[in-house]
Amino acid sequence: MKLYLFPAGRAVSVLSLKNYLGIDCDVQRLDFKQGDQRTSEYIKLNPNKKMPTLEDEGFVLWESNAILFYMAGKHPDKGLWPSDLKGQADVVRWFSWENAHWDAESVGMVSYEKGSKVVMGLGPADPAFIKRGEQNFARFAAVLDAYLAGKKWLVGDRLSIADFSVGGVVPSAQAMDLSIAKYPEISRWFSRLSA
Repeated sequence: MKLYLFPAGRAVSVLSLKNYLGIDCDVQRLDFKQGDQRTSEYIKLNPNKKMPTLEDEGFVLWESNAILFYMAGKHPDKGLWPSDLKGQADVVRWFSWENAHWDAESVGMVSYEKGSKVVMGLGPADPAFIKRGEQNFARFAAVLDAYLAGKKWLVGDRLSIADFSVGGVVPSAQAMDLSIAKYPEISRWFSRLSA
């Protein structure tokens, strides 16, 4: 198994799960500043020119949540993918929420403007997009904080790949000054997840 990534953003969730499961694989670090994501070899693996990308015995998979599912599926004994339909649907819900709201409309928006654009030489940050991302972060962090009240994990009483998906975005939020400190339930949950 081989992972192509830069250890930031959504790749954090994939690296965290790899480490949690003790998966021995080759990690190929991409240098976006040097344009590794635009090489013809990499585009054959991931036509989106993004990361992370997984390659396993000729099978290529991109999108972090799909990679989380694949890695958890290779280790069913860990119970990170629920066995019941409602639990599975709940994981898919959190995958969708992370993708559509937590990352794309908030943390990812700010990270792109403050970080990715600069690294890839795509021009200056747009303050309007940063402000919108910060507002969305507050909105969606409030949703997550309220949901986590009285819960150990996102889905039932067990750690699942939903926790890795949603939690993997938190370090990027913190790096972009989107603090979880004023959200006590997120802080408690993320502390447990980090441990």
